[in-house]
Amino acid sequence: MESETSICRNNEQRNEDAKRSFKHAIPKANVPQEFHQIDLIFWFVLYQDKMNKLIKTITMNRVQNKLKEDKKLLSIYFTAGYPNINDTVSIIQNLEKNGVDMIEIGLPFSDPLADGPTIQASSTQALKNGMTSEVLFKQLKDIRKSVNIPLIIMGYFNPMFQYGVEAFCKKCQEIGIDGLIIPDLPVDVYHEEYQTIFEKYGIINVFLITPQTSDERIRYIDSISNGFIYMVSTASTTGTQSGFGDEQTKYFERIGNMNLKNPQIIGFGISNNETFTQATKYAKGAIIGSAFVKHVANEGVNNIDKFVKIILN
Repeated sequence: MESETSICRNNEQRNEDAKRSFKHAIPKANVPQEFHQIDLIFWFVLYQDKMNKLIKTITMNRVQNKLKEDKKLLSIYFTAGYPNINDTVSIIQNLEKNGVDMIEIGLPFSDPLADGPTIQASSTQALKNGMTSEVLFKQLKDIRKSVNIPLIIMGYFNPMFQYGVEAFCKKCQEIGIDGLIIPDLPVDVYHEEYQTIFEKYGIINVFLITPQTSDERIRYIDSISNGFIYMVSTASTTGTQSGFGDEQTKYFERIGNMNLKNPQIIGFGISNNETFTQATKYAKGAIIGSAFVKHVANEGVNNIDKFVKIILN
């Protein structure tokens, strides 16, 4: 067994070796001459801090990593605080456990213009239950201890603005939220006023396009996006439908032929294996919202496996 003196001497030698290695790794032109004679711990700490920040930014990009997987993705939307105020974490954990690739956590708002009756009703109930931005953040503070798949908050701009856009993004980074979907935040306003804030905290902003969105607008959205594009299947509000018609198919093909740099995920009107399969024929993945919200309302949070099996099998 080594003596304490021997251990200390070995540790000192390792420290000296590390300093010499680090000294050689730093270009002399970048370090003032007088610092070459000073202990290089300061430079090591500075370098380590920069590396930690870089690593944190990389690990926040779960969405981009998921999009690289060689498979069609299933993303599920649910309203936070519904059916019950404390169901949020349980729903997320059960969705990942049963094979869902990505989750959109709906932050309820009193005037959800883009949502159909099912999600509107769930938002109304969630607000009555007491769901707010602050409550949601508290519920999710330890979510990354048990969940690894990408998590995106979908909500309207007003609650985020009231919370403070930078404070909201910072909190998202702290708890492990990977992106935001804000249907009523114009892309131009985001680009001019908020993009630097989102990038500062490693938050991906996902934009929506519809059959009525011009090619020029789509290419502009594609140019400032760094995740995926939410491809709305119809110009109407959210909700289920029996399938996609010729008009929607032509729309999917038009977007596919544009060869955009960001993959597309189709949402609105997807409720079963048939519509999921149709959508993913033309896109990287599909998003299901209203059908799942109905399911948890009728079946509760403990039968999520039944719903996912119906979609994927």
